[in-house]
Amino acid sequence: MDTLVSMKVFRYVVEVGSFVGAAERMEMSAAMASKHVMHLEQQLGARLLNRTTRRVAPTEAGREYYERLAQVLAELDEAEQAVSAASIVPQGRLRVSSLSAFGLRYLMAAVADYAAKHPQVTTEVELSDRVVELIEEGFDVAIRASPFGLKSSSLIARQLATAHIVLCASPEYLSRHGTPRTIDDLAKHNFIQYRNMPAVDWLPSGPDGSRVPIAGNLVVAHLEAQRVVVLSGVGIARLGTEVIGDDLAQGRIVPILVDALPPRELPIHAVYASRRHVSAKVRSFVDFLAERFAGKPLWPSLEEIRAAAARFSS
Repeated sequence: MDTLVSMKVFRYVVEVGSFVGAAERMEMSAAMASKHVMHLEQQLGARLLNRTTRRVAPTEAGREYYERLAQVLAELDEAEQAVSAASIVPQGRLRVSSLSAFGLRYLMAAVADYAAKHPQVTTEVELSDRVVELIEEGFDVAIRASPFGLKSSSLIARQLATAHIVLCASPEYLSRHGTPRTIDDLAKHNFIQYRNMPAVDWLPSGPDGSRVPIAGNLVVAHLEAQRVVVLSGVGIARLGTEVIGDDLAQGRIVPILVDALPPRELPIHAVYASRRHVSAKVRSFVDFLAERFAGKPLWPSLEEIRAAAARFSS
């Protein structure tokens, strides 16, 4: 068997998590893909994959081999492309994962323009608030936002823009229940919680180390759903301006307690696998987004957020 083909099959099996998916990429049968991996295991004298009826996952040795192999194959691909037009022309399948709200409001329009500019690239976009595993799930680029920074050292992150996380409510809710003037006042209000960021993660503690006992009768796992609930006037929430920027600008949602709980910066990054050579499709896509969003006021600035809070409280 061709060992180089076996290496490529193994890489795809790890990246897509199945022999069927790898076989589709290599245009062969699943049985043949399995034989290629077995051939590689026999040559190396080590088990590379744990196989079950439900999924395929690399062993510890397989994971280490994959990390080294992926870089070697990437460099080989670059060497092959260097003698053809493919080295400068983005092409192939580009899989992108994005935050749902940012994707709907900003990314999809950019993707449409990118697709028009690069017809040889087939771009697939998944909108979700979950953090995907790029390599394991077969994504090329992910759009992520985190006030705590990006922790993985195996990924490259390029900042596209900055939003702000603000405590907010609708004017209707505040007119019925009153506007909180201090952090302690939050204990009297209905707090709409986002499942992935409990309030305890951001509320400051008092001198005795205690925190405000906030509570609410709604917990959501989707930022867009949280926005809809806030607009309906049910309670208070903490949301990023990439989600509610237009609502803040139009006065449909009001920032509150901006002095006691200053809006926290929320960097938005394009993230991709850390490899010595980045494919033309990934490089062109990330460059396109960086140029698209650079220096453009996609949402209210920090000064505008404070001004909106002052207008409502006056």
